[in-house]
Amino acid sequence: MLSSTSDYALRAILVLAQATDGRPLRADQVARATGSPANYLAKTLNALAKAGLVDSTRGPFGGFVLAIPAAELSLARIIDCFDEPRPQTRCLLGSTPCDLRRPCTAHQRWTAINNARRAALADTTVADLLGGSPASPASPDADRAPLGAARRALPTDLSLSSHQ
Repeated sequence: MLSSTSDYALRAILVLAQATDGRPLRADQVARATGSPANYLAKTLNALAKAGLVDSTRGPFGGFVLAIPAAELSLARIIDCFDEPRPQTRCLLGSTPCDLRRPCTAHQRWTAINNARRAALADTTVADLLGGSPASPASPDADRAPLGAARRALPTDLSLSSHQ
């Protein structure tokens, strides 16, 4: 699952990636195109700029543009700005610690699921989402549901033409 902030950030990056004319887009334009709260999205875009994923320019002709080509920008890199990957500290089946030395019955499978999810995000770029190319699973057993669910959650039409 993605946090709301990661979801907004991913949607904003997709909008910026579609703006092929090179002109910066203002935060309010991106907010309208994504259906995101304008103030919240402005803070999210500034965090993406601080992370080096987008460039921001101030002034009447300013706004945001991608700092990294869409084909080189993985979904994991975007999401990691807001949802840091962290190790499982509690057992999935209870409140006690769970690790390799004392694994519960769910530990191995749950770890594999988390690793497959992470690999799918790391192996998928912004360009992959925009190009509609099929996902290649990280392993033959990789479950595509998390990535597929993320794709369904994205707006089907991110064009800015009707929002300007």
